[in-house]
Amino acid sequence: MQSDSTRSVSSASGLENALATANRMAALEPSATLAMAARASSMASSGVCVIDLSVGEPDFPTPTHICQAAIEAMHAGKTKYTPAAGIPELRSAVARDYSRRSGLSISAANVVISNGAKHALHNVFTSLLNPGDEVIVPAPYWVSYAEVIKLSGAQPIFVETRLEDDFKLQPEVFRRAITKASRMFLICTPSNPTGTVYSKEELGVLADIAIDANLSIVSDEIYDQLVFDGGKAVSFPTLRKNLEQRTVVVAGVSKTYSMTGWRIGWSISPEPLAKAIGNLQSQETSSPSSISQHAARAALDGPQECVAAMLHEFQNRRTFVADRLAAMPGVRVPHIGGAFYAFFDIRPMLGRTYAGNRISTSSQWCEALLEQHHVATVAGSAFGCEGHVRMSFASSKEKLSEGLSRIESFLAQSE
Repeated sequence: MQSDSTRSVSSASGLENALATANRMAALEPSATLAMAARASSMASSGVCVIDLSVGEPDFPTPTHICQAAIEAMHAGKTKYTPAAGIPELRSAVARDYSRRSGLSISAANVVISNGAKHALHNVFTSLLNPGDEVIVPAPYWVSYAEVIKLSGAQPIFVETRLEDDFKLQPEVFRRAITKASRMFLICTPSNPTGTVYSKEELGVLADIAIDANLSIVSDEIYDQLVFDGGKAVSFPTLRKNLEQRTVVVAGVSKTYSMTGWRIGWSISPEPLAKAIGNLQSQETSSPSSISQHAARAALDGPQECVAAMLHEFQNRRTFVADRLAAMPGVRVPHIGGAFYAFFDIRPMLGRTYAGNRISTSSQWCEALLEQHHVATVAGSAFGCEGHVRMSFASSKEKLSEGLSRIESFLAQSE
């Protein structure tokens, strides 16, 4: 007969086992960018003057006309559930906007509105990938790609790029990565974390390889309107005839309209897949926020001067940041063609001693920079590229100047 103490131990053990996480969670990494931002916020709340250059979030307020549309939607009682795939007005607005800018003809039936582009990516991977499928992903890559692909049961296959090529995937490297298990090619241009913008010719070669290998393509175009020096982003499905039949475009309002907290993104795909994604979303989250959807419609259909103004400022900051970084000994930075990140090489500065501590990795370097000089950045290892660091320049010129001066001082103290 069990004693009370024995039963208590057994009961506790049983409860612990009952709440053991699923196997898929063991390999899941937290977002490195959000983790660093949380640390910076915690330090700032304790009175430390932190320059946070970690998170990719525009520092501009959401434009007034977009906020006003949300207020009007609330007053009009548009606060209920919406169709799972999004309100027809917003799906149509996305279709019109994309058709106008890409030259392709799509309809609302191709569009599913989601709770941000990250959710849209999750929907696409879950809808298309099976366990054992391989997804070819150029590295460096956005931190969430790997984890969301793995959650679908598929395997990300990371393909190295080089700073000397401005981190653009080279065709021969792409070809070598393709196996019998390859199912999908994932590309982001303009790129997070590097700011790389592929030309039409460069993307065309990659498109031909993907077509020959019968791959599906996911094109992350969340930064497509943030291209510098008068350039234009090329939407992947426009590269070859009928390429839209094997391509999913993912985008949203977060970066273009400074609407990160509104959580509105979307996928554009062939109608059968869009219907499947809508069905999936109906079971996951029901629908995105009704108010945010009406605000996003105002963003797409309203005046676009706000986009041009933000782009102009980001370009000025790009030039300022790139010039300052390039002048620092031991630092190299590729050409930044779009988005709002500098992904710089610090490999010559590793293996050195900083304030008495030897630093060998980009993670250690970023930790020391935060602790000693109170600047938050993100280690390149989080993006699959050790020896580099990502900093966001979605911050004021004053903060960027101070942050770069602190980075310069940190590098100067190395021995």
